[in-house]
Amino acid sequence: MTSTSEIDATPTSQRTPPAGPLAGSPARPAPPHAAQSAREKPLPDWRRAYATRLWLSDLFVLVWVVYGTQLLWFGWGNVAVAMSHDSRITEFSYWVFSGLLVIAWMWALSFVDSRDHRVIGTGNGEYVRVASASFRLFGVIAIVAFLTQIDVARGYLLIALPLGILMLVLERWLWRQWLIAKRMSGAYSARVLLVGSHESVAQLARELARAKHSGYEVVGACVPTGRVADILPGTTIPIMGNVNAVDRAIAATDADTVAVTSTDELPPDKVKQISWGLEAGRQHLVLAPSIIDIAGPRIHTRPVAGLPLIHVETPKFSRGQRFVKRAVDVVASILGVVLLSPLLAFLAIAVRLTSDGPVLFRQTRIGLRGKEFTMLKFRSMVVNAEDLLEQLARQERDSGNEVMFKMKNDPRVTPVGRFMRKYSLDELPQLFNVIGGSMSLVGPRPPLPKEVEQYADHVHRRFLAKPGVTGLWQVSGRSSLSWEDTVRLDLSYVENWSLLSDIAIIMKTGKAALAPGETAH
Repeated sequence: MTSTSEIDATPTSQRTPPAGPLAGSPARPAPPHAAQSAREKPLPDWRRAYATRLWLSDLFVLVWVVYGTQLLWFGWGNVAVAMSHDSRITEFSYWVFSGLLVIAWMWALSFVDSRDHRVIGTGNGEYVRVASASFRLFGVIAIVAFLTQIDVARGYLLIALPLGILMLVLERWLWRQWLIAKRMSGAYSARVLLVGSHESVAQLARELARAKHSGYEVVGACVPTGRVADILPGTTIPIMGNVNAVDRAIAATDADTVAVTSTDELPPDKVKQISWGLEAGRQHLVLAPSIIDIAGPRIHTRPVAGLPLIHVETPKFSRGQRFVKRAVDVVASILGVVLLSPLLAFLAIAVRLTSDGPVLFRQTRIGLRGKEFTMLKFRSMVVNAEDLLEQLARQERDSGNEVMFKMKNDPRVTPVGRFMRKYSLDELPQLFNVIGGSMSLVGPRPPLPKEVEQYADHVHRRFLAKPGVTGLWQVSGRSSLSWEDTVRLDLSYVENWSLLSDIAIIMKTGKAALAPGETAH
């Protein structure tokens, strides 16, 4: 996969099409009729409209939360905030204070660019900015109240802060679902022109097509030997010419973003020429380096001697990180076992009464640092399932991949087992593996020893982390994933672990478990 940096793409309206044959050639004035046509059919600035909707929604939520908290804490009375100053006490109404708090909160959200198009629609950056701005605002309020001796009710603030963050994040999430629905239909997306070698362009095009919810629509490609009217192999993307025809390709496709996927086959200074030929503020250049699956916090751009060098930090697994992950695993797993104990008991009885054999299925898997461990599951197959595997492996399969065996209608699965697999209930005993330390709540998929025998050398990096009950592989496609995608997701998790990513994956697991299909066992 070719990873991209954040695409800074603003739709182009009233664009004057470049006329030079090269992207870096001097631009000539556009014909009057072209400018008139652009004025008559401007592209809608959906980013500004979407930001306005967020602003109005944020205002509604904060007014509801802040004044609702005031009424909950003080009632309808005209309670006053007391402020001591030079032995005098000044009072002003909480109705005024709540209004000022709403204004300050709205300003804090704008100050951190929480509505910026670079963070909306994908990733956790938007939610992190909302929470960070809120905590900082209330921290400032606490400091100011202490220094100026303003007596603000602590309970009022302690209710408003978490409730406000919760409702803001919920509101933003709801808007994101609406935006994703629009993007899946092809709207509300940046129009991207890819420039680079055939292989790199095709690879990035496939990844962006698979992630339509991210909001990048590829409208054309320029490759070194490209001819107009050709189609990029393996895609439906039209080739708009060679790398010297970027300006004409932008005009023809109405692209607002140029993504350079590789520079090996481009002439010297070509990238610089492309950047010079773009309309400032309306068209944008993106460099998509060939480094793959690297999370944002590990990437730093540091200017050195006028060169924008990209530094990629090596993965760090500190003792503090390992302690936090283990602590969360133990506490959450014990709590899960206690809360789910009635369900665990019911499933155990159902398995025991509906088929012969033990309740639990024990299987050897490979875990941390390549060590074997025994993984627990509710038995979902007949007792002699392992003996039938070799015979089924010779049949044509409709699921899984070249390394992992899967069948959508596996005849070895019992009726109760099929129900449990559909909702991932057979995985619940793995909570005891987590408590015992052989697994984690979130991590790479635990492979079988025979699967490990087929691993390439780089795949063994997945053993740097404990295998997980759930993981990126489970919330990103489950048994429909190819082997290449499964490895990519596992390595991406290992290379870029964070507590926030674990929380996000756990939250997505419930949705994935309720979706039709089976997990990658």
